[in-house]
Amino acid sequence: MFKAIITVAVVAALALPGVVLAQSTKRIDKRQDYQDQRIEKGVATGQLNQKEAARLEKGQQHVQKLEDKAMQDGKMTTKEKVRIEHAQDVQSKRIARQRHDKQKAK
Repeated sequence: MFKAIITVAVVAALALPGVVLAQSTKRIDKRQDYQDQRIEKGVATGQLNQKEAARLEKGQQHVQKLEDKAMQDGKMTTKEKVRIEHAQDVQSKRIARQRHDKQKAK
């Protein structure tokens, strides 16, 4: 009985960092997905031409690289999270600006 309790405790302790790791970027990942959808919708509605969409996708890739780099050590610091969220804010404004400008896809 005691051995089973210790085994469960060890397994839980080893699994916990994985759970924390998965939760640390959930908000960032969700926002990335939403911004990708905004770009796709802009292309579908003709609000974005191919050149604009490609440029915005490149910005999305930059944000993803920041996240990947931050997670290389298995955890994301507050400073890294703030930097990534700032990059997402900038990208969000770019998407809005490009979708609502006077240019239309041909």
